[in-house]
Amino acid sequence: MQKFNLGRRTVLAAAAAALSFGAPAMAQEQVVDSIHFIVPGGAGGGWDGTARGTGEALTKSGIVGTASYENMSGGGGGKAIGYMIENAPSLDNVMMVNSTPIIIRSLTGVFPQSFRDLTLVAGTIGDYAALVVAADSPINSMDDLMAAFDEDPNATAIGGGSVPGGMDHLVAAMVMEAAGKDPLDVKYIPYDAGGKAMAALLSGEIQALSTGFSEAIALADAGEVKILGVTADERVPTYPDAPTMAEQGIDTTFVNWRGFFAAPGLDEAKVEAFREALAAMYDTPEWEEVRARNGWVNIHNSGDDFKAFLEKQEQEIGDLMKKLGFL
Repeated sequence: MQKFNLGRRTVLAAAAAALSFGAPAMAQEQVVDSIHFIVPGGAGGGWDGTARGTGEALTKSGIVGTASYENMSGGGGGKAIGYMIENAPSLDNVMMVNSTPIIIRSLTGVFPQSFRDLTLVAGTIGDYAALVVAADSPINSMDDLMAAFDEDPNATAIGGGSVPGGMDHLVAAMVMEAAGKDPLDVKYIPYDAGGKAMAALLSGEIQALSTGFSEAIALADAGEVKILGVTADERVPTYPDAPTMAEQGIDTTFVNWRGFFAAPGLDEAKVEAFREALAAMYDTPEWEEVRARNGWVNIHNSGDDFKAFLEKQEQEIGDLMKKLGFL
């Protein structure tokens, strides 16, 4: 069974208990006075939603006093990483959100830094990937998509909102390889963002779209797409009508983690306070409201566990990118 399950689930109550330093379960005490979130991309994207949703839960639950946000687009996320490194001494209340692309873009040299140049706080959530087709497409299952691919790979283009070798492309390649196809035969068409990729799907320019599951749910709820398969190991309660890849005979799973980093050299007591705040957050109804609203999966990796998780993902993604000729 081919496993690209790049996330590590924990029993959240146990994780929170282990990292909450004995905080009472019933009452959430303030752990951090304020957090300023740096978002490496624009407003409305996945990073932005993760930072603002996390800040909402932390402040409404009383774990953090105040939260503020700053969008810092540029360089595929490299501008924000550079800012964190260059201004480290003055960033003692700052956390930067990031996700799987910090691995991909570091491997491909989009920016010279890696996660090792930052202080690792914790991974917090995941978002599965999905393959979707237009609502009026004759393709209704992954079997149908594979049959179309076998008939004419060039006429079965898969699009995504990231560059060749980016996450949407890698997910499509993982799925096709697990289905017994040559991932090098996949005709992947990149678009600047998810909106442009969606327009291409609706116009027939591409036959399928590789995207995040939460985005796929929103599109399916709007009646624009059918979800062919999700890269979860079991159906997700947020949208139980979406079949998994595995139940269709395609044994691969993938989750795009999102988590938080602090400036290099940050005082260890401050780092531990950040970790404690995030761990305590999972037990709050405020967090559950945010999580359910966005269709996220709780995936908590803190400190050394986060480091091991990132190193494992770096190895797995690097191996696939080498196979595809991107490294």
